Amino acid sequence: KFIFVADLVYLTPENWQLFSLLSLERQILMQSQMRERQMAMQIAWTREFLKYFGIFFGLAAVGLTAGAIKNKKPGLFLPMVPLSFILAYQYDMGYGTLLQRMKGEAENILDTENTLLEMPKGALTFESLEKARRAQSKFFIEK
Repeated sequence: KFIFVADLVYLTPENWQLFSLLSLERQILMQSQMRERQMAMQIAWTREFLKYFGIFFGLAAVGLTAGAIKNKKPGLFLPMVPLSFILAYQYDMGYGTLLQRMKGEAENILDTENTLLEMPKGALTFESLEKARRAQSKFFIEK
């Protein structure tokens, strides 16, 4: 059953509660789907970046190894150490279990260390927002 704006005038308190519940469910579902899409884009970006970085890493490995052997300078191979960490991280992010480990750690923080999540100066209130709005508003209207 659809509820139209014109029908809102005739809503009983029970119907209004149902309308509010449906609206809240839609908002929660929309936010969840937006989060899922953003995460999918992040994973896709990581996988695409990994392709390009993998090619760069391979070429750098061949070039630096050849240079180290040819010039007999093993120090030329040193840049491979941080590059290999970057490659491993990107692979773990795109294809590994990094996201599951991050999710588990986030759940642990929510369960056991939730004091770390408190906002400075406490949660925002309508009064504090209204005070800040009035302080910077050019259209100060007081009733």
